[in-house]
Amino acid sequence: MLLISIALVVFVATQKSEFEISNTRLIHSPKSVVYNYVSEFKNWENWNAWTVSDSETTFTYPERTIGTGGSFSWTGNEGDGMMKTVFSKENDSIAQKMNFNNSESTVCWKLKDTLGGTKVSLNSKGEMSFMFKIYALLNGGLEKTLSERNDKSLLNLDRSLDYEINNYSIKVNGLASNPGGFYMQQTINSKIVNLERNIKIMLPKLTYFFKKNKVTIYEKPFVIYHTYDIKNGITNFSVCFPIKDEIFTSTGSDISSGTLAPFQAVKTTLTGDYSHLQEAWKKTEQFIRKNNFEKLNANPIIEIYKIGVEKEKRPSKWITEIYIAVKPKAKPIPVLNVEETTITTTEVP
Repeated sequence: MLLISIALVVFVATQKSEFEISNTRLIHSPKSVVYNYVSEFKNWENWNAWTVSDSETTFTYPERTIGTGGSFSWTGNEGDGMMKTVFSKENDSIAQKMNFNNSESTVCWKLKDTLGGTKVSLNSKGEMSFMFKIYALLNGGLEKTLSERNDKSLLNLDRSLDYEINNYSIKVNGLASNPGGFYMQQTINSKIVNLERNIKIMLPKLTYFFKKNKVTIYEKPFVIYHTYDIKNGITNFSVCFPIKDEIFTSTGSDISSGTLAPFQAVKTTLTGDYSHLQEAWKKTEQFIRKNNFEKLNANPIIEIYKIGVEKEKRPSKWITEIYIAVKPKAKPIPVLNVEETTITTTEVP
């Protein structure tokens, strides 16, 4: 038994440590949707084969989980891991560093438009620890283990996107009142194409601000759109957290306070992923025109995130409410048609 054990140790130790595995699969979703979904580590619970297969896995998320600098870690029966995004190019590629059971690797994603969706290439390259060599050996070999896990991840990603992104509903609720109130906000200018990603980055930052300063979040977070220039693709918006009483921040802080006055609005509810917000906005605008309302440009246009990623990991269950301030259009004053009357005079001699 001793000789067998020594022989096994020598055999494992002499196996090459370096590895590089590549997998490719067609994902039946647009490139931007795939990019945004993979960029957010909080979505990985839904499809990553390294963690989905272990129901005992627990996840830990820092303040930032999306885009370059985003990270997360996990602990499970098969081991512990940590992953961080070190590079990302919008709708094109993502590079990440992973440590799983003390084995370091680089994970690279490449996205390419193709017929029927997006061609996704997943490349893993790194060096195995001794324990990971044993793990791979017990599971059929390194190439089989890594390739099968990566391929399963891509298959899960396709299924998850197909269901989670495409299952949604939009309901125009009609005229509603928004009570307004005090809030804390962070305001930026953004390209409209980067809007969803920037909101996901700003929400955790504001959450951290509230926790650090021991401020109670009174209601659900929301976004105020100050300008929305579709022609130039630019918007100025604020991510806001409601508070019970007014609070003032120090000069120079990028987080400030604000007050929202009560207003009447047309309300629409989107149940599903944020990628359908444009359709929800369009249906709201159609309702406004059809029912002879007039938009109040001086009043706010807001989105309230009643249920989001912080509470529900599945995008198909997210609930977002849209409020566009309106008033009934003034009825035009009728113009009387006065018929011309010809008066004939008779000359008196």
